[in-house]
Order: sequence, then structure tokens, then C-alpha cells
Amino acid sequence: MNSILYIVAVILVIFWAIGFFAYSVGAIIHILLVLAIISILLRIIRGNSNV
Repeated sequence: MNSILYIVAVILVIFWAIGFFAYSVGAIIHILLVLAIISILLRIIRGNSNV
């Protein structure tokens, strides 16, 4: 389950980068970034290294 969470976080960061630099969509992209960062932090805090 944690690897799926990590994959989703990475995908959200990629979409944020594309939106921020190419389209400048607005607040939705920043919400995605915040969700991705929260997902990554949860993975780091839990400390599971099952990659």
C-alpha cells in the first residue's frame, strides 16, 4: 500500500511541475503539490523502505 501512495505522490509532483511551468492553471495545481508533499512526508515518517 505504501508503494502505491509513493507512486501517486510522484505523479502529483510531475503534474504540478507541468502545470506550474507550462499552463499556470492556478490554485488546483498547488493543491496537488500539497497533497503530493503530504503523501511523501507520510511515507518518510512511517519509515518503510519497501521499494
